[in-house]
Amino acid sequence: MAKKKKVEDLSAVNEEKSSNKLLVVILSILLPLLAISAVFLIIAKFTDVNVFDKAKELTGKLPFVDEEKDFVGETDLILEERVVTLQAELSEKETQLVKLQAEVEGSANEKKELLEKLEELQYEIEILKVEKDTTKRTFTEIVSTFERMSAKSAAPILTEMADEEVMRILTSMKPELLAAILEKMTPKDAAKYTSLMTK
Repeated sequence: MAKKKKVEDLSAVNEEKSSNKLLVVILSILLPLLAISAVFLIIAKFTDVNVFDKAKELTGKLPFVDEEKDFVGETDLILEERVVTLQAELSEKETQLVKLQAEVEGSANEKKELLEKLEELQYEIEILKVEKDTTKRTFTEIVSTFERMSAKSAAPILTEMADEEVMRILTSMKPELLAAILEKMTPKDAAKYTSLMTK
C-alpha cells in the first residue's frame, strides 16, 4: 500500500511539473507578444497612425473580406432599391387617397345640393297644392255663382268670356242648367259651345 501511495504521489508531482512547464511555455510566448504589441501601439500613438484604420485596410485586401464587402454593398443596394420602390408605392397610395377624398367631398357636395333641390321642390309642391286648392275652390265658387244666376243673365256673360273658361264652367254644370243657358244663347254661340263640348 505504501508503494501505491508513493506511485500516486509521483504521478501527481509529474502532472504538476508538466502543467508548470506548459504554463512557462505559454507565458514565455504570450508576455513578449503583449510587450511588443504595447510598444507598437505606443509608437502608433506618437506617430498619429490609427491602428484600427490600418487594420481595416489590410484586411480589406484579403480575398474573403472583399467578397464580404461586395455582399454588404449588394445588400445596401438592394435595400436602397426597396426603399425607393416603397417610397414610390407610398406616393401612389397618397395620390389615390387624395383622389378618393376629393371624390368623397364631391359626392358629399352633390348630395347636399340634391337635398337642397329636393327641399325646394317639396316646398314648390306644397305651394302648388295650396294654389290648386285655392283655384279649385274659386272655380267651384264661380260655377256655383253661375248656377244660381238665371239662364237669361248667365248666357250673355259666358259668351263674352274666353272659350277655355266657358268650357270649364259649362262642363261642370248640371245638365238641366246647361240646357237652360244654351237656350238663352244665340244659335251660333250655342252651336259653337256644343261642338266644343263634344270634342
